[in-house]
Amino acid sequence: MSDIDPKEFRNVLGHFPTGVTVVTGMDGDTPVGLTIGSFTSVSLDPPMVGFLPTTNSSSWAAMSASGRFCVNVLGDTQGDVCWTFAKSGNEDERFSNLAWHASPLGSPVIDGSLAWIDCEVESVTEMGDHYFVLGRVASLAAGDGGPLLFFKGSLGGFSPA
Repeated sequence: MSDIDPKEFRNVLGHFPTGVTVVTGMDGDTPVGLTIGSFTSVSLDPPMVGFLPTTNSSSWAAMSASGRFCVNVLGDTQGDVCWTFAKSGNEDERFSNLAWHASPLGSPVIDGSLAWIDCEVESVTEMGDHYFVLGRVASLAAGDGGPLLFFKGSLGGFSPA
């Protein structure tokens, strides 16, 4: 048990800007996905990335059985996509008006994303109220544009200093 107040923890960590991703996968023939800010590069050799869904995420539970996922790095014009995949209770509607195509491994690539990273699950480790999902990168691509960032509860873009 920690003496750190969860609200204060969230407030302080909110001062660290993060990129915004939507991690997608398949549940049989059904596309699923969730907004993730806790995404990171892990290794260059072999190429690996990781992300942290909550242990109670129904979206992660649905896609985990496939052993694959795709990280869609959102661009600064995709705030609506971020919020669509961040809300609970709309899981069946998230892809209904969204243009996407299948990655080489079969996971959804959201059209217009700044970049995408197609992965096979290497390991899943429970860490507190989250899992750390480690993925081995199978293919990836990037386009042009600016990133979507999350800072102190709001979305925005990036301006070089």
